[in-house]
Amino acid sequence: MVAENVVTPSNLIWPLFVTEGEGVEEPIGTLPGVSRWSIDRVGERAREARELGIPCIALFPNTPRELRTLDAREALNADNLICRAVRAAKDAAPEVGVLTDVALDPYTEHGHDGITDDAGYVLNDVTMEILVEQALVQARAGADIVAPSDMMDGRVGAIRAALERDGHSNVQIMAYAAKYASAFYGPFRDAVGSRGLLKGDKRGYQMDPANEE
Repeated sequence: MVAENVVTPSNLIWPLFVTEGEGVEEPIGTLPGVSRWSIDRVGERAREARELGIPCIALFPNTPRELRTLDAREALNADNLICRAVRAAKDAAPEVGVLTDVALDPYTEHGHDGITDDAGYVLNDVTMEILVEQALVQARAGADIVAPSDMMDGRVGAIRAALERDGHSNVQIMAYAAKYASAFYGPFRDAVGSRGLLKGDKRGYQMDPANEE
């Protein structure tokens, strides 16, 4: 009665990792209790979220290795794994919000969040153009919220402008304000299948975990 802060299911977003196949529940060893789900099972999880009173699910793809390329072209495929999962979730439980990750690391063969030059340096402006198109592809699939997690400079404003031009003024943006180049991301990289792909590290565009800001 007198607590200043109360956490209920209505305050939560449920992250779901998506993989190819049918009827798949694939436990993730480095994330005990968390699994990858095939698209048909994502619909089940969306209905479960509705029953639990969780208002939103966040989808992250485990893109097959053969579809990961230097230019991350699969991110712009309107029928890619994440777009099909969005449609399945909205068909199963349209009142549950769907949040999608906007970043290229699940789609690049080197595991970086953006396009790199020959020296391995991530190219901010080139990457941002692709992120904008990726956000539009996800919005057109039915995403309610797009979440840029790439840490490229200027991408939020560019995505917002593009969404407005494309008629998606109600699609929200939940940007990652800070993301640290930390080993704590190891389990997440396992979940999206990018562990072992990363060449170098992400210190060029993510923050130093030794610094507060």
